Amino acid sequence: MKKTPIVVGIIIGIVVIIAGYCISQYNKAISLNEAVKAQWAQVETQLKRRFDLIPNLVETVKGYAAYEKGVFESLANARKSYFSAQTINDKAKAAGDFEGAISRLLMLQERYPELKANESFLKLQDSLEGTENRISVERKRYNDAVRALNSYVKSFLGRFFANWANVKEAEYFDIPEAEKAVPQVKFN
Repeated sequence: MKKTPIVVGIIIGIVVIIAGYCISQYNKAISLNEAVKAQWAQVETQLKRRFDLIPNLVETVKGYAAYEKGVFESLANARKSYFSAQTINDKAKAAGDFEGAISRLLMLQERYPELKANESFLKLQDSLEGTENRISVERKRYNDAVRALNSYVKSFLGRFFANWANVKEAEYFDIPEAEKAVPQVKFN
């Protein structure tokens, strides 16, 4: 007769432990998903900083390099592509295009020695370099967050809890191989 309360207590204890485990795994899926979103927001913040900085740099360079129109057009087109992109992959591609255009823009300084010595250009160039470093760090952090989420979503029990929490795998911030090449600027 005294065994019944003990058995009921054990069953309740097991149910409580299982429920606690399920809740913690559900919360883990949500937490990993939110970490990916937060890291992507950081990447976008740095990219926005870059996009805000570039027009000033372009205006400074324009004064010296009035006929290098192609560089300015590619910057404008890449910027427009980034802000109209809907997916992370499209944004990553547009960011890669923009990086190529920035490299070409910065290489213009070699052609114009006066530009190299211009104080405002040097300040903008330093700011741009700092922004590029921040973007690189935030991209790495974002990809680390995606790796943690995707590992969890693909794991044996993680898949179940991720589906329960309606959490899906995230996309890595990856620049296509063709866009990783350093752009070549040739002056005639």
